[in-house]
Amino acid sequence: MAYDLITMGRIGVDLYPLQAGVPLPQVTSFGKFLGGSATNVAVAAARLGRRTAVITRTGDDPFGTYLHEALKDFGVDDRWVTPVPGLPTPVTFCEVFPPDDFPLYFYRLPKAPDLEIDAHELDLDAIRDARVFWVTGTGLSEEPSRTATLAALAHRARSGTTVFDLDWRPMFWNDPDAARPFYEEALRHTTVAVGNLDEVEVATGVREPHAAARALLDAGVELAVVKQGPKGVLAVNREGASAEVPPLPVTVLNGLGAGDAFGGSLVHGLLAGWDLEKTMRHANAAGAIVASRLECSSAMPTPGEIEAAVTAGAVK
Repeated sequence: MAYDLITMGRIGVDLYPLQAGVPLPQVTSFGKFLGGSATNVAVAAARLGRRTAVITRTGDDPFGTYLHEALKDFGVDDRWVTPVPGLPTPVTFCEVFPPDDFPLYFYRLPKAPDLEIDAHELDLDAIRDARVFWVTGTGLSEEPSRTATLAALAHRARSGTTVFDLDWRPMFWNDPDAARPFYEEALRHTTVAVGNLDEVEVATGVREPHAAARALLDAGVELAVVKQGPKGVLAVNREGASAEVPPLPVTVLNGLGAGDAFGGSLVHGLLAGWDLEKTMRHANAAGAIVASRLECSSAMPTPGEIEAAVTAGAVK
């Protein structure tokens, strides 16, 4: 049976402080969680009842073992999560200064194993057959992951729903100015593009939300989703339908992971055949719920929690 969703990209261990408002040098206790954007999207969709898997790589170390165990606990198939001898599993620290300051510190040196995904090791038939395939901009930042990502997209040939999470992280690029041609190539193979204002500007050169959405459609996608921060989210499809949905009121504890919850709910809505406005409202609610919690992966909401937030018009 085909997967509802296969994601491809980052995985790692999140070590988040258990004290809010405390600078990292003074933090005394941390929580350990599964992390990585593409992986968290698979977790979020699994929490909503979808059959999911992730393509990624870890170190051959105890943290890698932990990630396999966590994926299984979350109901995400780990068959395409393989070790890379000699490279450590990435670790990410953050600081928590609500409501809007969450500095991230990535430890991905000398190289992250998830950038060692090789095109020759991909299960291209499974990728083609998945109802939704999700890739990220980080996967384009280095070889061999770049070639693997583009090969997977080319083989899929826009079958089903193919999502490109623009996922712009300038620190992952040796030459950030070189990113746009690879983003343009990926967009030619995808049906849905998702990104915030910084990310759509990298992909298209345009920052104004409606113009950026149009530029993404012109680049070849069928649906453009532009996250506008405090202004909410804009979604525009090729048929001319659009939805602009404000964010839900929420007391933010940790904004990290909200975008991944949004992504998992977006996938769920697309698979369910919901209209744009309903899809965006539920995705916004999913993101807001995770923003009200400390962790990312284990904070992903259930369908009932999302529905309650949508009905209430706020996260309570």
